[in-house]
Amino acid sequence: MDDIKLEKEDYTDPACPFCTDQYKNEPPVRAVPVGRIIQKLDEHLSYNDYDSGEKLLLYWLREAENGHDKRGKLTICNELMGLYRKTGKKEKALQSLETALFLVEETGIEDTVTAGTTFVNAATVYKAFGYPEKSLPVFKKAQTIYEKELKENDERLGGLYNNMALTLADLEKYDEAYKYYDKAVSVMMKNKNGELEAAITYLNIANALENEKGLENAESEIAKLIEKAYSLLDTEGIPRDGYYAFVCEKCAPTFGYYGYFLYNNELKERARKIYERA
Repeated sequence: MDDIKLEKEDYTDPACPFCTDQYKNEPPVRAVPVGRIIQKLDEHLSYNDYDSGEKLLLYWLREAENGHDKRGKLTICNELMGLYRKTGKKEKALQSLETALFLVEETGIEDTVTAGTTFVNAATVYKAFGYPEKSLPVFKKAQTIYEKELKENDERLGGLYNNMALTLADLEKYDEAYKYYDKAVSVMMKNKNGELEAAITYLNIANALENEKGLENAESEIAKLIEKAYSLLDTEGIPRDGYYAFVCEKCAPTFGYYGYFLYNNELKERARKIYERA
């Protein structure tokens, strides 16, 4: 996830010399070391160690709360959303979601890229746990911000479009879903190592085609998408790191589902070797 950094002016109002609020005793902010936290979290996740990742984030969440560090707390809640989504902890994911959305509103940053990223994470959680009807309007809020504030080929837009398409497919709005899948691939392929994200998107399109047309009717289209996805995962020069292992592990079951067992086994083996290194 993005390392979300807020400046003080993002969450405080300018002091007015004629306003008595300035004389209130506000507790000092003791900021948590966001950069170091994210770095350590990435280390845990590169070894597929989600338990240690959760312990790390919960420790620093308490520190952020004790230190009145709202920007740090928002960053950690965003990371917790992603972690709980990946580990299937629904209630904890939704709790982190509610806290993050509250912080966005409380700090008055609803129109910033930081808010957009929080909306993407929240909508992805809703989608993952079976609430596509809640997910789509939150994605739309993120889209409004991202398309206004980011460059057209920013990789964050690619992720947004892919996840919006997944939600639209769940809602059986297939024509609109394919449009966003195409937009996602277009952005991803213009970014460094974007082949990994594009591979995931091609497999998502295969799933949508099956759901829309049935496996038999979509078989030839799906076969082409499968080959495209595997070819992208084999792209020369892509780092074989923890994220690559995560993508392989994520994609492997889809290859197996469609009968491409050699691809399935090969990707699982690649992930295993990366996680067991050291």
